[in-house]
Amino acid sequence: MQESYRIQSVQTPIIPVVGELIRQHPGTISLGQGVVWYPPPPEAFDQIKEMLADPSQHKYQAVHGIPALLEQIETKLQKENGIELTGSRIVVTAGGNMAFINALLAVADAGDEVILQTPYYFNHEMAITMVNCKPVLVPTDENYQLQPRLIAEAITERTRAVVTISPNNPTGAVYPESALREVNELCRARGIYHIHDEAYEYFTYGDARRFSPGSIDGASDYTISLYSLSKAYGFASWRIGFMVIPEHLFSAVNKIQDTILICPPVVSQFAAVGAMKVGAGYCLEKVAQLADVRQLVMTELEQLKDVAVIPPADGAFYFFLKLDSEMQPLALVERLVKEHRVAAIPGSAFGMPDGGKDGCYLRVAYGALQRETVAEGIGRLVNGIKTILS
Repeated sequence: MQESYRIQSVQTPIIPVVGELIRQHPGTISLGQGVVWYPPPPEAFDQIKEMLADPSQHKYQAVHGIPALLEQIETKLQKENGIELTGSRIVVTAGGNMAFINALLAVADAGDEVILQTPYYFNHEMAITMVNCKPVLVPTDENYQLQPRLIAEAITERTRAVVTISPNNPTGAVYPESALREVNELCRARGIYHIHDEAYEYFTYGDARRFSPGSIDGASDYTISLYSLSKAYGFASWRIGFMVIPEHLFSAVNKIQDTILICPPVVSQFAAVGAMKVGAGYCLEKVAQLADVRQLVMTELEQLKDVAVIPPADGAFYFFLKLDSEMQPLALVERLVKEHRVAAIPGSAFGMPDGGKDGCYLRVAYGALQRETVAEGIGRLVNGIKTILS
């Protein structure tokens, strides 16, 4: 008796692996998992009272979301993203990852290809493999920016979609509007879907600005936009995301979601209504504080300039380091935890080389901790890397 060959081919999730390593070494500061330090707004909890007062809400609700939340999302999309729902539909999901696998199951068949940018978000690559499709990897440039020419060259008759994430996990890169428009037009011209993940849409710094390809005139027929409340509203465990899909995919996504989930957790949807009534200002206030933490991390990482390349990271809450070392990244992470009590995530989980002559990559996250703890953690990280690589 054994598990399916399909699942055997899927990489092991790296977050639990590093999490177990941390548990074995008390006192370790984690610069690993990508979550925020703050909780949902109080208004999210207040809204739950409305749900509890209505016994009918304890029964199954609409597969694609409750009306009150759909209304809040539609208003948000119009005001903040410039997305009108002409030719599109909203589907509320149990988090952004579910939105992504909904999209895959709706547009691709076994053996089809889906283009990812490297470094990729590991759960995207895992999902593509899990549904018996082939991830086609296209490298970003030295600053982790899109290379539309290489994307075009990677498209074949089996390509069903191109995936982009901006602001990006794991690199923190923010793709300019011009590049996203170029990719979106490429998808239109080639008759494939553009799946764009905006989970970190509010997390930009300085002059960086996010852009929603779903706002492009005529893009609704082939553009799938993915969103999440996990980061913006501190909603990680509540599992609420949503997707904006072409009208012609609505029936397919309903079939998928009804089979897997039936409906998103209703209590979480009510909480999401309360959070979204507060609006983006709640998150943006926190991002202003996070900008100070980001500057602290950047200053500390400058000490590694002789042994690391640190590309610009104007979004999300990550830096993706390329270290001048042939050491395997997981081995480096293990030594950082055991010897210096600080954790990061090995870059190999994101599709980058597993050590050797092409370098050793690490993702460093700074969104989950208070400023003082981040300062201590990044100090340990920098000292640990300098010591280990010396």
